[in-house]
Amino acid sequence: MTVTVTVADASDREEWNGHLERSPYGGPFHRYEALQAQAKHAGATLHPLVGHVGQEPIGILPVFELRKGPITGAFSPPPYLHVFYLGPVLLNVDKLKVRKAERRHERFIDGCFEQVNERIGPQHVQVRTSDRHGDVRPFEWNGCTTTPWYTYVVDLTGGEKAVLAAFSSDARSNVRSPDDGSYTIREGGTETIERVIGQVRERYEAQGRSYGVPPDFVTELYSRLPDGRVRPYGLRIDGEFVGGMVVLEHGDTVYRWQGGVKPAADVDVPVNDLLDWRVMRDAMARGIERYDLVGAGNSRINRYKSKFGPNIATSYEIEGGDQAVNALVQLYKWGSAKIPS
Repeated sequence: MTVTVTVADASDREEWNGHLERSPYGGPFHRYEALQAQAKHAGATLHPLVGHVGQEPIGILPVFELRKGPITGAFSPPPYLHVFYLGPVLLNVDKLKVRKAERRHERFIDGCFEQVNERIGPQHVQVRTSDRHGDVRPFEWNGCTTTPWYTYVVDLTGGEKAVLAAFSSDARSNVRSPDDGSYTIREGGTETIERVIGQVRERYEAQGRSYGVPPDFVTELYSRLPDGRVRPYGLRIDGEFVGGMVVLEHGDTVYRWQGGVKPAADVDVPVNDLLDWRVMRDAMARGIERYDLVGAGNSRINRYKSKFGPNIATSYEIEGGDQAVNALVQLYKWGSAKIPS
């Protein structure tokens, strides 16, 4: 079996997106338009790798090249933009026997490393997979280290009653509170996105942390991705914006991406509980099966997320390259793209 890995370009966008839509392993940031937006706002060069066996596509892997002084890095996803998962997407593997599927996977990743080393020659490599790409051994066989990264996923397949029954008692009470008209939740557009991102930035700054997601990046995703892939929700009280979330949708999953921070205003309404429940209810109405809460690595915030009765899911952060360079990258947090939980 010979696996050939080549680099796609913008003219291959529809073919790339077609591969993605036929695979259960990708996410919203894998779409070609989203990759272009990531490259633009990260100041990176995109290398969209595609693997074939003969004429059959077997995998895609978007890689971003970034340079800082004498150091060159290869990332998937790029740092700073709070993109939670990227990495490889396998194609046409579900009906294969284990031995053949593993051999394809290994040779695809080997071919990707050959392309990355030839085109980029990085001193540092960083990849974060989705929870559906569970086999990271081919990366380890290419000299990388792998670290588990956890998230919470709510199973939406049972319907509203079953989902609500798994909530903690306080969460059930909060979302069952009678709606007396004192608040509204609506799905908005770019203005809602800007409100949500501004609120998150203020929250970070109040805690002495930097926040690297530009509103233009999120609004570009909203305008370029197909309708319904980026959904900004806003909760208002007496017409005033109090809190919101930007959620993403792809395949059978909706992702809690940006927002959901503690409101600056002191209000009696359980803002984030109501937002999360509205997102779940809307998703169930569309037939969505999973709500990924994006992150389960912060014990304090986990207490909030875990009250929705989620399951733990595991993805992986993969690092490779020169050990001294990797240590330097971590010291300066150049390669840090972890999502705050």
